[in-house]
Amino acid sequence: MDCLFCKIVNKEISSEIIYEDEEILVLKDTNPKAAIHFLIVPKKHIESINHLQESDREIISNLIFTAKKIAKEKSIEGYKLVFNVGRKGGQIIDHIHLHFLAGELAQTP
Repeated sequence: MDCLFCKIVNKEISSEIIYEDEEILVLKDTNPKAAIHFLIVPKKHIESINHLQESDREIISNLIFTAKKIAKEKSIEGYKLVFNVGRKGGQIIDHIHLHFLAGELAQTP
């Protein structure tokens, strides 16, 4: 598979990881759209929201709770969470990920 996020998860490509647990990675976005722009990525490869299975409910919940945890750890009071779905929805990498944006927002990714 030629998935950028899978390669980061497998440590084949380096990235600035700010948080990691058994299921989730949080990275700094290399093309930020806000003063603070993290990507919350499940380690399991799921192409997009449109490819979710019923068994993926916990993964999606964990993405959101990870955002909450990161905000608390970094003392960020206000932030935006965004899923882009498909090319027409702005998704560039075919691996589901949640954008965490805070500070001055340049634009929604």
